[in-house]
Amino acid sequence: MSLEGKRIGFAVSGSFCTFSRAFEQAGRLRGMGAAVTPVMSFNASSLDTRFGKAADNVAKLEELCGSKAILTLEDAEPIGPKGMFDIYVICPCTATTMGKLANAIYDTPVTLGAKSHLRGGRPVLIALSTNDGLSASGVNIGRLMNTRHYFFLPFGQDNAVKKPNSLTAELEKLPEAIEAALGGRQLQPLIA
Repeated sequence: MSLEGKRIGFAVSGSFCTFSRAFEQAGRLRGMGAAVTPVMSFNASSLDTRFGKAADNVAKLEELCGSKAILTLEDAEPIGPKGMFDIYVICPCTATTMGKLANAIYDTPVTLGAKSHLRGGRPVLIALSTNDGLSASGVNIGRLMNTRHYFFLPFGQDNAVKKPNSLTAELEKLPEAIEAALGGRQLQPLIA
């Protein structure tokens, strides 16, 4: 599989515990020949957490992608009109971000970027990471699964005993899922 020449918007929302694995995937996509542009939610780009300082996270993602991050609504709005990306990947995608997308709320660079990208009928691939995917957020996951041009990275429970409602995407399948979504297909099996 080759992603040579594909233009990927790599959007990151605030599942901070997933950042290191998600960032690895951004670098992997670039290594496969894709042009990768980071997009970060306000929380992802501005909150210092036990998983790292915000400025360090932004700098690391920009270095891995080889391009400047989109961090504002003003910079996210032209994504669609300019046809900047072939696919828009949200990795990780939190329950909050999925809830906003499912209910047409576009108040972060990540959500506005998705809306802008979708206006051209291009695919959005969601790599979910949420502790309540099998509870309150389930309705939003279902709504997005049934919305045209949205695709999901296969996912499963990350710890069925200690966190029975928690779901996380299988990040290692990202290139394969991108290829499927670019072809208008949902990578199967969806649930591990």
